[in-house]
Amino acid sequence: RERMSNVPNTLDNLITLLETVRDDYTKFYDSGNASAGTRVRKVMQEVKTLAQATRLHVQETKNNNT
Repeated sequence: RERMSNVPNTLDNLITLLETVRDDYTKFYDSGNASAGTRVRKVMQEVKTLAQATRLHVQETKNNNT
């Protein structure tokens, strides 16, 4: 369990980002609000970046532990 301290909190950050964009996502798809769509795209780019960083961290951790 000591290794858990090395785990970045990116999963929590990803979940938080997705929760914050939920209303804009609905506004865009239900009401056609173009500004909400822009905000969704911005947050999705952040999600992509965080997901890639998490993926690389997991791979690095796996390689270091084998």
